[in-house]
Amino acid sequence: MKTIFVVDDNTVNLVKADEKLSDFYNVFTLACASNMFELLNDIKPDLILLDIMMPDIDGFEALRRLKADRRYAEIPVIFLTSKTDTDTKALGLEMGVLDFIPKPFSDPILHNCIKLHLQG
Repeated sequence: MKTIFVVDDNTVNLVKADEKLSDFYNVFTLACASNMFELLNDIKPDLILLDIMMPDIDGFEALRRLKADRRYAEIPVIFLTSKTDTDTKALGLEMGVLDFIPKPFSDPILHNCIKLHLQG
């Protein structure tokens, strides 16, 4: 079973993601990027769903740190976000994010996007 980290400072989003994904994946819900980096010392996920707007380390900074570390650079990252403007998307893609899942996320988009990026 594939492992997914869901990193979001909104508890409702974490609970919803866990409910929707835990039958299909090993899901670790994390309330901040600092917790994600701590857990990465022990577990390497197959995919990270990462919120952009978080208080301690935002999604862009977390992505930059992931891509700069050879141990984690190849982990696929999908942004979970309510920010859908062109500049945000362009910057995310330029930095190496695979995709964006708009919040509040719908079940079909969540599942299909994850399935698409975990194939192969």
